[in-house]
Amino acid sequence: MMRLRQIFRNRWSYVGLACGMIWLGWQLAVISMPLPATLESPPSISASVQDRHGNALRLIITKDNSFHQPVAWEECGENFINATLAAEDKRFWKHAGVDWISVSRAVKDAAAQGRVVSGASTITQQLIKNAQPRPRTLRTKLLEALQASKLERHWSKRQIFTAYINRIDYGNLCRGAGAASQYYFGKPLAELSPAEAAFLAGLPNGPSRFNPHRHFERASSRQHTILHRMHRNGVLDHAAYQRARAETVVIEPQGRAFAASHFVDWLKAKRELKSEAVTTLDLPLNRYAHETLVGRLQRLRKRNVTNGAVVVIENATGNVLAMVGSRDYFEAGHGQVNGACSPRSAGSTLKPFTYLLGMERGLSPATLLADVPTEYATATGVFAPQNFGRKFSGPVRLRLALANSLNVPAVRVLQQVGGVARLQSRLKECGFTTLGKPAVEYGLGLTIGNADVTLLELTNAYAALARLGIYRPYKLFADEVAESARVFDARQAWLMADMLSDNEARSREFGRDSALAFDFPVAAKTGTSTDFRDNWAVGFTPEFTVGVWVGNFGGMAMQEVSGVAGAAPVMHDVMQYLKKRFGTSWFARPDGIEERRVHSVLGDLADGNLTEWFVADAPTPERREPLNVEGRVNLPPEFKTWVDASNVRLETFAVHQNEGAPPRILSPLAGSVYFLDPDLPATSHEVDLRGRGGQLQWESATLECVERDGQAVVRLRPGRHELVMTSNGVRVTTWIRVVQQ
Repeated sequence: MMRLRQIFRNRWSYVGLACGMIWLGWQLAVISMPLPATLESPPSISASVQDRHGNALRLIITKDNSFHQPVAWEECGENFINATLAAEDKRFWKHAGVDWISVSRAVKDAAAQGRVVSGASTITQQLIKNAQPRPRTLRTKLLEALQASKLERHWSKRQIFTAYINRIDYGNLCRGAGAASQYYFGKPLAELSPAEAAFLAGLPNGPSRFNPHRHFERASSRQHTILHRMHRNGVLDHAAYQRARAETVVIEPQGRAFAASHFVDWLKAKRELKSEAVTTLDLPLNRYAHETLVGRLQRLRKRNVTNGAVVVIENATGNVLAMVGSRDYFEAGHGQVNGACSPRSAGSTLKPFTYLLGMERGLSPATLLADVPTEYATATGVFAPQNFGRKFSGPVRLRLALANSLNVPAVRVLQQVGGVARLQSRLKECGFTTLGKPAVEYGLGLTIGNADVTLLELTNAYAALARLGIYRPYKLFADEVAESARVFDARQAWLMADMLSDNEARSREFGRDSALAFDFPVAAKTGTSTDFRDNWAVGFTPEFTVGVWVGNFGGMAMQEVSGVAGAAPVMHDVMQYLKKRFGTSWFARPDGIEERRVHSVLGDLADGNLTEWFVADAPTPERREPLNVEGRVNLPPEFKTWVDASNVRLETFAVHQNEGAPPRILSPLAGSVYFLDPDLPATSHEVDLRGRGGQLQWESATLECVERDGQAVVRLRPGRHELVMTSNGVRVTTWIRVVQQ
């Protein structure tokens, strides 16, 4: 007992006991101290969007408004690791979370200066601070020290280091060293030189104060301090140190990649982007398409054309290879509107799908169609389609009607094949999502463009034709998988491709040297909406489909710029680029397609001196005698009004009358509704009276029927009216309603 008393009387024994108690208390506090839960929840990762070749398109900003690309220990590189330790924690490998030597120095300096002169936080402590921000007090420092000590018992040094550099702010929205290295130097961490590594390692000490874009000299001074520490720490010998000090650090001027802007925005709308997103886009092709569009718009600017869009699809896969949404993504106003995905009036681009429905019911490229004045009674009034040139061609083969984009034959075919509901249904099968109105609201005008479509979906629908009738959803991501479905017969689709590639057939309307003419096979179709508000051009080969829209996002009319003048030149140049870079081919003729001789006017109704393709097992229409006894071409009865109005053609054509056919009123149809506009002249309030039969006489108890320039007309006034047509003593009646606007 005496000896024990002597020991305890020794003051150093008390100090030792006190230290032991402190150490024990510290250890107990470390054990009981919970770690920040956020340590297990690293910052959100910025998706790196790439094209199909690995070219960077964009780094997507995270929810916390930063760019973050985490790196593993193996990706850090020796230079950056040494620079970071020199800048922040030179005894990182030796301490257990708290550097007591640095703490002692900091306390000594603070006591001497009467204020905090230098910090003593280790990388581990700074990681805790970043994971769980708190008010900066002495108590906070103590808690962070305890948690750092505990973290060192659970995580390896490598884990702690990589977690730290992946969380801290390097300025200019760079969260973590990986994103910062790419932003400032355009290279990964492992490729940084000692000078670059020291420059980067110095930024977290004051991301705003050392921002190299504004305070490059400050950042350079901080870099030299870190290089000196690296030399002093022995990780740079004298020669390497001198080279690093002499090296000129160059900050990449271009900053972050921001390419194919509309395409990337569309990706973000379609899917939540995580980590690395490899897309289907071909960046060189997209750039060429954009340059081509901008050049064409520049030439058209005096004709009130301000914008456009381009889409290119790889037919075999459905990959979207290019998507240009506007002339300039950064233009004020409409720049960020994506014209490739914005619904616009379809113009004549839906006609091929109408004709395919007709071909399913026995029509052929040689079928005789009537391009004559025709009226249809609808719920909203009389629909009387007009051709683009306000003229009628009379008898025209289907090939020519399609190639020259005649409106009236397309409407007649749509009525014959079952009407608008059937076309609407098939278009939806081809991927159109914008046709959601009831079919009656579109009416027969659907085939000539009274519905809105998007360029992306239109181009992909044409890609189904390029696959000879197989629809496949378009793809934006390389890892997407989608099922395909047959929507048209392969033989009919081949016939359609053949007609759309026939430059001679469309020369009547477009000439032989238009932008639709190629020196290799390309199927092409244009479209122009009412008042020249939108125009389109779509072209395809077996390999690629190119779609172009040109117009104004505000809906203003262009100055008589049609599809062949506006959109087609862009489509032509992009298709030429694809041919040169990748090569193109043409479709092999499928089995079951045969060649027959047809009449140049009557088509497959009579033998003649032309040849045309037919589906071999399709029913053959009844043949008629092509010429009458006077040597004139016999036309069916529906051509009578056209022949009567075309005096110059009377020597060429004659109308074959069906013996015993009853008289019939062709116009106006029963139930037609007409609207009177008080601002229009009185002559516009007249309607032509047309019928089939012998000598025709017209009368009405409530309206005046007169003859104007050899054509019977009725003068309209508000109300419900009955009209009577008499032919050879046979009376036929119809009724109309006239509304005053």
